[in-house]
Amino acid sequence: MKYTIQQIAEGEDEVILRYRERTTEVERICSFLQGELRRIRGFMEQEQVLLEPTEILYIESVDGKTFAYTEAEVLRTEYTLNRLEQLLDGVNFFRCSKSMIINIDKVERLRSLPSNRIEATMGNGERILISRTYASDFRKRLRGGGGNE
Repeated sequence: MKYTIQQIAEGEDEVILRYRERTTEVERICSFLQGELRRIRGFMEQEQVLLEPTEILYIESVDGKTFAYTEAEVLRTEYTLNRLEQLLDGVNFFRCSKSMIINIDKVERLRSLPSNRIEATMGNGERILISRTYASDFRKRLRGGGGNE
């Protein structure tokens, strides 16, 4: 994607986004410009915490409860995975299994595994398995195509 950044001496700040096709990358930029990146409410012990989506490494559902993992903390959230997928639509999150959503921006390494699965190593060193059901969409998403369409 080509972009131009220009400082002006006076006048109103302006952003113009021109695109041929509304790709995942274009969607992310639109969401950012429209201020739709929502903070996720979570709980750590008895304390309520508001998380920026960019802080989240992955989100997992375990025994009917949903947890958001950051570099240093694990927070419980009242949202379901399906609802979080909707809230994070347009952000670089990807459903990698029935019980997990990962932040693609936090993936440091990928390794192909037998049976068309992928192992993603996250920023904190944790390894996440992308199931074969979702692996093909994940590969398309990495190549710039849609995956959540």
